[in-house]
Amino acid sequence: MTPHIAAEMGDFAKTVLMPGDPKRSAYIAEHFLEAPKLVNNLRGVQGYTGYYKDVPVSVMASGMGIPSISIYAHELYTFFGVENIIRVGTAGALRADMPLGTVVAGMAACTDSNVMSQLGLDAVFAPTADFMLLANAVSKSRELGMNMSVGSLYSTDLFYDDLNRWKKMADLGVLAIEMEAAGLYLTAAQTGQKALAICSISDNMITGVAMDGKERESAFRDMMIIALETAKAMDKLPVA
Repeated sequence: MTPHIAAEMGDFAKTVLMPGDPKRSAYIAEHFLEAPKLVNNLRGVQGYTGYYKDVPVSVMASGMGIPSISIYAHELYTFFGVENIIRVGTAGALRADMPLGTVVAGMAACTDSNVMSQLGLDAVFAPTADFMLLANAVSKSRELGMNMSVGSLYSTDLFYDDLNRWKKMADLGVLAIEMEAAGLYLTAAQTGQKALAICSISDNMITGVAMDGKERESAFRDMMIIALETAKAMDKLPVA
């Protein structure tokens, strides 16, 4: 047990899928996993372990923002034997030609967070996804015939940004804005583990359009299937 996770070693699978919302964690467990078992409910942050096509997979919420996901990811990697964390969430497109429902994989994650300065480096660390996770996600999306874009994400600390700083990131070719990927990638690097963020585009910052409920459900499913198939592929790799 850690300050934020009330579980035992072995309760979590090799790969954990990590949405932000605890209710979405429960939804994923109930709709995508077989025989899900609640392994954590400390602070109302549900964590479940079940099976996807006979492969153990866990899902647990991260909360909102870099500080929150960094805490949970650190504890999962360090105390519970987790090797892979795949963030599954929503993001805002920073390109006008990116349709709602597009699935985006974050090859890298830019950020305005001060967390990088805490490393004490005479340089700027570039948070990136694990190549094997990303390569498997790309391969599985193609096998499934699902459209998935790959590029940089912008992990911001500000949900409400009156100055629209995201526009500068859009000019640099960043695909989408969200709030967690950079913190997850940094934590994975610090602990020597693997991470990937896969997001569904729920709104477009350029055009102002947003999904309705039915569209969100469909796009969310595509993201989840890609993530689960990636977890299945990673389970075949030898233990680190």
